[in-house]
Amino acid sequence: MRVGIDEVVGLVEAAPARLGAVKLVAVDGPSGAGKTTAAARLVEALGVERTALVPTDHFATWDEPVSWWPRLVAGVLDPFRRGEPARYRRVEWSDGSPREGAEVRLDTPEILVLEGVSSGRRSIGPLLSVLVWVRSGDRESRLIRAVARDGEACREPLRRWQDFESGWFAVDGTASRADCALSGHRRE
Repeated sequence: MRVGIDEVVGLVEAAPARLGAVKLVAVDGPSGAGKTTAAARLVEALGVERTALVPTDHFATWDEPVSWWPRLVAGVLDPFRRGEPARYRRVEWSDGSPREGAEVRLDTPEILVLEGVSSGRRSIGPLLSVLVWVRSGDRESRLIRAVARDGEACREPLRRWQDFESGWFAVDGTASRADCALSGHRRE
């Protein structure tokens, strides 16, 4: 079901907390679809004082597109499930190259928005309150947007990433499990 941001807020408000006392919302979809923009709009609409945002870009690298997950579980999900603060070291992206970055600390929120490719993976299904699928445009238009965002040096790695994520989403069935779908690059 394609919805606007207000309908997503309604779904989140009505959903039960499944990560301890935290409502976990995944904003997933292919690269360049507008997930980051959609997640920021959602956090603003839900209220920044009660919502934390964790991008999967804080964990993923070209060489580790999805296998970083245990670090997110150990640093964010497990502590939040226990009502404790999260703590992890983020990946910093500069000139298309990832490297170890700053430590991030977050107090336990009422709502956690996890944004990025594979954030709504099947294995986390029982903990999710809401899964949002973001889709906008064909593969080439999404590549153009991603290169505009990340720089020309990222074009070839992004093409490989798109190949990987297409296979990932086909096997994981992410879009078909989503509670709703948002258009990533238009205001609703």
